[in-house]
Amino acid sequence: MKRKPKLGQNFLVDEAARVRIADALGDVCATTVIEIGPGHGAITSVLAPQCGRLIAVELDRSLAAELRFRFREQANVEIVESDVLQVEFDSLLRGGERASVVGNLPYYITSDILLKLFASSRQGVFARAVLMMQREVAERVAAVPGVRDYGLLSATAQMHARVEELFTLPPSAFSPPPEVYSTVIRLDFAPRFEQLGVEPEPFDRFLHQSFAQKRKTLLNNLRAAGFAPETLHALWPQAIPQQVRAEALSLEAMAELYRAIGAAAGIK
Repeated sequence: MKRKPKLGQNFLVDEAARVRIADALGDVCATTVIEIGPGHGAITSVLAPQCGRLIAVELDRSLAAELRFRFREQANVEIVESDVLQVEFDSLLRGGERASVVGNLPYYITSDILLKLFASSRQGVFARAVLMMQREVAERVAAVPGVRDYGLLSATAQMHARVEELFTLPPSAFSPPPEVYSTVIRLDFAPRFEQLGVEPEPFDRFLHQSFAQKRKTLLNNLRAAGFAPETLHALWPQAIPQQVRAEALSLEAMAELYRAIGAAAGIK
């Protein structure tokens, strides 16, 4: 089948890798698994005999038809032809169940997919995800405060899940080979909003404001976002230096700052 570059299609052909990815989900015999971008079914074929129910979301009409034919005799496999960014995940699931997610994410919408998964995780939809993405994006997701790669994506991911880098694959593991290396990560969803005493949507906005300009200090980013200078100076926690940049602070420190100035600044 002809590849469609605009869909970011680089199909996994490494036999060992597809098994390792499926195995990283753990025991899924009684679990519903949602697969994002199954392509020709490299991972789908490993998971289909293992999991309780497998829902594969594929945008490419030709690939979706191929998958329906290939798995036509497996009652636990459902092929959904749709853009994953338009799918309401909870509508695919039976009342109250939690799902795991697996997928080789298209490079050009990786961040959008991650943000969608994080939003769903706040509703208790997902327990675990094993995802493959461009190595540099995976490094940003897993980065810790104080290092160059730490930023908004890192903070957002780690506010929603425990992040673990599993392994990296060379371009030769795909057909056609991409120009980058790919890394597989595992996310165990465990949103920390309640633990840190913050509300999800307002704190998300606060993080966006805090990381708006990477070269600016946190104080200047918040001023630019509309926080009154007198409020910032009056309520700023003593333990947090006023010249610090957002990427140097832990989530605990960011939550402390948010709790100190959020109510006074009217964040809702």
